[in-house]
Amino acid sequence: MFSCVRWLQPFLALLSSALVTWGQNCPSSCMCPDHHTVDCTGRGLTRLPDSFPLDTRRLILSNNWIPGIPSDFLVLYSDLVYLDLRNNSLTRLEPGTLTSSSRLVYLDLGSNNLTEIPSGTFGESRSLIKLRLGNNPFLTMVSEGAFSGLTSLRELELEKNGLSGLDVRVLSQLPSLRVIRLEGNPWVCNCHFAKFFFWLNENRHKLSSGLEGMECSLPMDGQQISLNMLSEESFRECRGVLSLKDYLIVIFSGICISVAAIIASFFLASIIHCFQRLKTKRTDEEEGDE
Repeated sequence: MFSCVRWLQPFLALLSSALVTWGQNCPSSCMCPDHHTVDCTGRGLTRLPDSFPLDTRRLILSNNWIPGIPSDFLVLYSDLVYLDLRNNSLTRLEPGTLTSSSRLVYLDLGSNNLTEIPSGTFGESRSLIKLRLGNNPFLTMVSEGAFSGLTSLRELELEKNGLSGLDVRVLSQLPSLRVIRLEGNPWVCNCHFAKFFFWLNENRHKLSSGLEGMECSLPMDGQQISLNMLSEESFRECRGVLSLKDYLIVIFSGICISVAAIIASFFLASIIHCFQRLKTKRTDEEEGDE
């Protein structure tokens, strides 16, 4: 029996040391239910905890007052796979903040004050599977390259935001998307919405509540109508309508063609002038010889 106790002593000492170190690394205002989890829910935090174990995998910071994430935050905590920042005071994410989070699988940014999702925000988060961006009432803009690089993303939540439209190219960058939430946004059924509506029709199986759960306002009188009551024919007047980008392309192409025509005309006139001078010179030489 005593030999067993002597054999267990090194193990118990190591375990005791690990528990002491674990307790010291856990932020005083948070809880650490296990070695890889830091839970700071509802602690009234106005910034991220000063320090916590570098090998933390689950960081829960919901229900606080945190206004932002330092751009180098995930460089140090590269083992994070679960980050919950729900119900804080985030107003924006600097592009590049999450590009180093190659192991992040779950990210919750719901119920914040985000106004825009810029291009490149989630750059290299290729392991991200679930992204929650719902309940951001001031979120009115999702840039075309906002989700570029999220090749493994399966679930995307954009419900109850301030979106009146969405470029389909934003969603075409998500090859693994299986579920998306879009209900509760103030969609406007104008010609800019047409392409997005066609995408929704083709991908209605990915909508968590189907088209029945989405409404849009008519541009004429603002009347709310369920998208389930619309069809592609509802946007027939939009066929052939050019967008601002299309107009700019047409104008730019016209300018380029005009400039090319001017240059070609000038070049051709110069060649003709040179030939005329050469012909005149030869005529003068022939008359001189006579």
